[in-house]
Amino acid sequence: METETVLKDKKILAVDDEEDVLDSLMEILWMCRVDTAASFEQARDLLESRTYDMVILDIMGVRGFDLLEIASRRKMPALILTAHGLNIENLKTSIRNGAAYFAPKERLGEIDLFLADILAAKGGKKSSWALWGERLLDFFGRKFGEDWRDKDPEFWKSINRY
Repeated sequence: METETVLKDKKILAVDDEEDVLDSLMEILWMCRVDTAASFEQARDLLESRTYDMVILDIMGVRGFDLLEIASRRKMPALILTAHGLNIENLKTSIRNGAAYFAPKERLGEIDLFLADILAAKGGKKSSWALWGERLLDFFGRKFGEDWRDKDPEFWKSINRY
């Protein structure tokens, strides 16, 4: 999949309280039309007044889960991008609240691939969580331990996404 072609001219909202992360996202996603927000209030106003093909949300510092609720209600696929909030409970909360993807900031350089996965899933080929699993399940296994999903098998079985 040619990510540049898939993402060309897509409208993206990137929300993070770290300006350097927003700058990096704008650089990586040069082929997209990217709006940025560095606060909850600014992001909320944009989410409520505009429509985006996808939304990138940090959890910490910008009330990312509250913004996820708005994005989900407005049917805008959201990717959670986090560093300090990188834990199993936040992953599960993201899934429960309608996120399409959950990625660590240390993999920021691959954000274009993750967004392309969301669009591919929207096209009906596979669920975004199946594609997430193909790209990041090994990462999370190394981060949380190989048996990390065994601690709540009913949850992971119930989503049946990867």
